Amino acid sequence: MQKLAESMTAPVARPAATLPVTAIIAVRNEARNLPRCLESLREIGEAYVVDSQSTDDTVEIARSFGAKVVQFHYQGGWPKKRQWAMDSLPLLHDWILLLDADECLTPELTDEIRAAIQDPRYDGYHIALRIYFLGHELRHSGASFYKLSLFRRGKGRYECRLKDQDSSMADMEVHEHVVVEGHTARLKSPVLHHNYSSLSHYIQKHDAYSNWEAKVWLNSTTSPDALAPSLTGTQAQRRRWLRRKFFALPGSPLAFFLYKYFFRLGFLDGIPGLIYCCFQGIQFFHVKAKIYELKVSK
Repeated sequence: MQKLAESMTAPVARPAATLPVTAIIAVRNEARNLPRCLESLREIGEAYVVDSQSTDDTVEIARSFGAKVVQFHYQGGWPKKRQWAMDSLPLLHDWILLLDADECLTPELTDEIRAAIQDPRYDGYHIALRIYFLGHELRHSGASFYKLSLFRRGKGRYECRLKDQDSSMADMEVHEHVVVEGHTARLKSPVLHHNYSSLSHYIQKHDAYSNWEAKVWLNSTTSPDALAPSLTGTQAQRRRWLRRKFFALPGSPLAFFLYKYFFRLGFLDGIPGLIYCCFQGIQFFHVKAKIYELKVSK
């Protein structure tokens, strides 16, 4: 992908930290979101900001918080951004925390992580997302879910659902999940996810995601490390099982919207909930339309 020595920048010294954890934050033009994220990581021992040639002040902001900045040049295929970082960077600590720039820790979660990493029984932890969309917390809409974001170094890797990828499908993992070798548990405190990007940026990002998902649906070979859809498995496996069932339905984009908006009580989230649920249904439509396009092009 690149020469690591050429991509490192000299960070400002970070304040004394109490948590032996390395945070990896994948970014591109995240100057608006990044300060809140990095401020919440003051007690984290090491922070890497893995950038994709941002044209705003992302790099300068990262350095000002003492983060180590690395440039990632995606050339297609696998691994993508976060897995590349885990494989290639000289991480200092035995625990890895994966965050997006629009996510941040709370003091309660920081304290919970401090206790969790001392427990020898577990090699990974699922952390819930509390999502804020258009300035409103989505309490319903099926928006909240758990991600396996904290795990021991060497124990967790991203599943590879598609090896034939390119930059039109984003340069970071889309809906791949981290799979941990060992026992996992859930933490009680959530990560706060503040979506401050414009709806235009949101649409552009999910356009790339739908390119990836359409290729995944047409991919006939499944990697042995991929999470299998299962109604009785983890939350990620249940969500994957649910999406497969909806895909099989005629009019599934509309059905998915109705499921989110009515069955998952999205209407209680007001106008932001309506917009969010509509986008979820539209995303389904985009994926199905692109599947058809790929079939026709063959």
